Amino acid sequence: MAFDQELDASGLNCPLPILRTKKALGKMESGQVLRVIATDPGSIKDMEAFAKQTGNELIESGEEGGKYTFLMRKA
Repeated sequence: MAFDQELDASGLNCPLPILRTKKALGKMESGQVLRVIATDPGSIKDMEAFAKQTGNELIESGEEGGKYTFLMRKA
């Protein structure tokens, strides 16, 4: 899926991937998609909770080679 911006949060531990995601989404327009790359296994639950709390849509999440990827659409 296409995305408008990418955030590489590799090597960062909780809560930094979420804080960086929040900051990146804050600079984006409603409807745009942010792709986040993280290595923290806790980011899976964190991103789901963040999406629910903020109203942003977690479109897709996956894991490949120890890296977790998330596509989030700004509300």
